[in-house]
Amino acid sequence: MTIDTLSTRLKEQALAEGFAACGIAPADAAPKTAERLREWLAAGAHGEMLWMESRAHHRERPKALWPDVQSLVMLGMSYAPKEDPLRLAGEADIGRISVYAQGKDYHDPVKKALKRVARWLIAEAAKDGTEADVKVFVDTAPVMEKPLSEAAGIGWQGKHTNLLSREHGNWLFLGAIYTTLNLNADTPATDRCGSCTACQTACPTDAFPSPYRLDARRCISYLTIEHAGPIPHEFREAMGNRIYGCDDCLAVCPWNKFADQARANKAFAPRAELAAPALADLLALDDPGFRKVFSGSPIKRIGRNRMVRNCLIAAGNSGDGALKEPVRALLGDPDEVVREAADWAVGRLRSF
Repeated sequence: MTIDTLSTRLKEQALAEGFAACGIAPADAAPKTAERLREWLAAGAHGEMLWMESRAHHRERPKALWPDVQSLVMLGMSYAPKEDPLRLAGEADIGRISVYAQGKDYHDPVKKALKRVARWLIAEAAKDGTEADVKVFVDTAPVMEKPLSEAAGIGWQGKHTNLLSREHGNWLFLGAIYTTLNLNADTPATDRCGSCTACQTACPTDAFPSPYRLDARRCISYLTIEHAGPIPHEFREAMGNRIYGCDDCLAVCPWNKFADQARANKAFAPRAELAAPALADLLALDDPGFRKVFSGSPIKRIGRNRMVRNCLIAAGNSGDGALKEPVRALLGDPDEVVREAADWAVGRLRSF
């Protein structure tokens, strides 16, 4: 089998395994990544995400992570939502959860599909007597998926720093297969953001100091998920009823109108209890209750205390007097951060 044929059949196999996009880049792709990463880290824009800093040398280029890699197979699995991610903005008693976290934890289905594609690739190469090695990565490894996916042609890194696709909008979970095979590289994607600034102006906390650059310390997704301490007061009102992540910069992108929702993987269909959860119910959760509600969800990793903290900020922003008692009940919570958020929320609800 020729390399041309193997590369083509690889993409067909990826689609058969549930991926919506697949492209190939050489191991030395995206050479500017290292410099941009160093600048971002030097500015402290990664906040408390210290793993970005500790393994920066591995992120700078694929061969730093695995010297034997020759080709990068970048894949995207669609989670395009059927409903408007911003539809709950005015529902004060409801907590807004980012689209990507309303269904099953993406790590498991994406990694399983990656392994199936990788095993297929090894087996196909072996038919011609070619020995191949592979490594698969989903999110938790020091891999710069977005610039590498741009180099592989499956989309471009938009002004909101997320990957954008003409066919799938910005609703793709990304994964990578590194291989020792020399596969045919695809043409890198072209940036098609043009003069549009929709994502920049939509950000509630001005987290974009400039296009294509994100200051995580001001981002609601970072604050509600990665940040462990009290939410800085300057961002609390802007959080509104967002309790896990934020979709604003993604949801307003004009390219989403071309996203084929039929290509969305069914594993990521929203669970009813996570699509529009009542704040009062979430505020009443203890640790076992939290684990039960968020079993199989990526939300589980932040823990009960951080989720309740987020819900208290949303309750304080709600202007809903019915939430006073659930909030007051948390003034004596064992967790200091929860107690502080409850005290703030009580003050905000005092006149309602």
